Amino acid sequence: MPQGHGPRRARIAFSDAAAKQLEAITSEADIHALDRALVVISVDPEIGAPIPGDTTGPQLRQYTDDVEAVRVLYFVTVLRTVVVIAYIEI
Repeated sequence: MPQGHGPRRARIAFSDAAAKQLEAITSEADIHALDRALVVISVDPEIGAPIPGDTTGPQLRQYTDDVEAVRVLYFVTVLRTVVVIAYIEI
C-alpha cells in the first residue's frame, strides 16, 4: 500500500538584497551549502531561532547550518512563504 505524501514544503522567495547575493555566488560549494540550508528551512520554516527586535511585522529568524557553515536570515509570511533576507557564510 503506498504511503501518503509528507507535509508540503514552504515556498522560498528572496528579497532584492538576497537576490543580488545569489547572483554573486559562483562557487559550486557555496551553491550546495545554500541549497542544503534552503531545503531544511522549506521543510520546517520554524526551525530557525527568532531574532529579537520589533514585533510589529513578521518575526525575523536565523537558521545556522553548522555542517555547511552558513547562516540564513529570513521571515515566514502568513501564507507560509519563506522570504530570505540574507545568506551569510560563517
